[in-house]
Amino acid sequence: MDDSDEYDDEEGSAGPDLFLEGDGDAYDDIDYEPDIEIADDEDDVDYEYSEIDASYDDEDEDEDDDELLDFRRARGWFPAETVEPQPIGVELLQGGEFGRVGIFSNIQQRRTSLHSVLERRKMSVRMTPKECVVRPLVPNSYGSVVATHTSNIYAGQYSADSSFFYTCSQDFRLHVYDTTSSSKLQPKGSSGNLRSGLYQTTMKVMKTIRGVTGNWTITDSHLSPDNERIIYATITPTVHMAKTTDSDEEQVPIDFADNRSVYDSRFGIWSCRFSADGNEIIAGGKRHIFVYDLLAMRRSVKIVAHQDDVNSCCWADPASGNVLISASDDSFLKIWDRRSLGSSAKPAGVLVGHTEGITHVSSKGDGRYVISNGKDQTLRLWDIRKMMSSQDFSSLPNASYRIPHYDYRHSLFPEPLYKAHPNDNSVMKFTGHAVYRTLIRCYFSPTETTGGSYIYSGSSDGKIHVWSLDGRIVQVINRAHTLPISFDPSDENPSPDRYKGPHYRLACVRDVSWHSREPVLMSCAWDDYSEYSTVARHEWKGFGKNGMTLEDVVEREIQSS
Repeated sequence: MDDSDEYDDEEGSAGPDLFLEGDGDAYDDIDYEPDIEIADDEDDVDYEYSEIDASYDDEDEDEDDDELLDFRRARGWFPAETVEPQPIGVELLQGGEFGRVGIFSNIQQRRTSLHSVLERRKMSVRMTPKECVVRPLVPNSYGSVVATHTSNIYAGQYSADSSFFYTCSQDFRLHVYDTTSSSKLQPKGSSGNLRSGLYQTTMKVMKTIRGVTGNWTITDSHLSPDNERIIYATITPTVHMAKTTDSDEEQVPIDFADNRSVYDSRFGIWSCRFSADGNEIIAGGKRHIFVYDLLAMRRSVKIVAHQDDVNSCCWADPASGNVLISASDDSFLKIWDRRSLGSSAKPAGVLVGHTEGITHVSSKGDGRYVISNGKDQTLRLWDIRKMMSSQDFSSLPNASYRIPHYDYRHSLFPEPLYKAHPNDNSVMKFTGHAVYRTLIRCYFSPTETTGGSYIYSGSSDGKIHVWSLDGRIVQVINRAHTLPISFDPSDENPSPDRYKGPHYRLACVRDVSWHSREPVLMSCAWDDYSEYSTVARHEWKGFGKNGMTLEDVVEREIQSS
């Protein structure tokens, strides 16, 4: 659960699933009895989502400066960073499921030039895949700001084909940008001082959407596969859908509530995702996950999946849409197979390992591998094939391995008694970043160019962290050194020390997105002492200068040699 005390739940605990209610044709009249005793009165389990004070002023995040998290003075406890390659990760890299591993995978270490790489590519009988050339090119520049906002950005992502970039923010606005156009537009207003109070951008704005005001903020948004629609969640039972490519301002409400239930009118959706064909939406909220059929315009699946908020959900294999994944503040990820929901109220399996709530889950898209960020300060890699069965999970002791009274929004993480759940079935863990204050997000690197062999995440310490699949951190980008909006992201970076001024702040990086075809990252960061936020573009050094392609860079290298 994120951000405001009004949404505080009672402490969750490990335990079996409750029940499933189906709403579509395949699931009509399914009535499952819970496996454990649950409260008869909704008030007993703290369902009061409706009593929201509209004047609420983020008392958790915008208190006096000395009450905010300050990573410059105190760090709390963090797991030790991995220094040596982990055998399990090396085995995964060499196993073929995360892209090719050939002579190009160590270009940077062997100081091999791009020219020689492409020459070998030309001479090869079989063309070297693009991923072998681009794979070592991890974005590594501080970059520069490409958009400033006067409120916190909660999500910022490329579209699947990276032709669009979109953001959603706490002022209930969504911005959709065209990334195929030249980024040489002049910014409006000042040269990037966050205190100017202006929205500025050097990107081409396709559309600005005024969202329907909900509770607190837009927590999540997602672009349809055809880039023509966008959905967003506002901690209400209704997700809204808007068009992105024309002037039509109409927004379609997608209602996940059951009007027969008082509870259903009060819960909130935190996460939402389109299916691969754009015909369905998966959404997660207070203990529930849902599927909505956009063709029939009705909710088709409703699952009481967890004992605490579902902060994030996704499709395990977007192509099929059969397997759903939910991640919760109860510390568990659960796998749901829609093909068996008609005969069972239980998940297909459970991923156990985190000791605190989970902020985000992301799938590699192959139906096998998943990663998650946890408030226990770890990012974990999972293999769905190694999940714990529902029966085994139900037999676990009903014990909590959380730190009592720990609240990640305004407390530093103390050293825990348990570094992992005793029944941990994760494949690997990745450490070094900070998961405080808000629901920090994590992803696999693009399959097309990297084979998914990197994992990257935002961080509350104001840095972008990139790991190799072998567990080692390969890149850390400090957003505090990102240059103002007046600088071109493709230019050679001057010393960031020149630009430390009154607005120089430690940032919280909530969301990050890796371009599907280029070694470029976009990051969304909050100013630590205000409600201002920025979007920044980070390139691999040497790539993208004046719009140059990879081959252009190689040609320049040839001419200078």
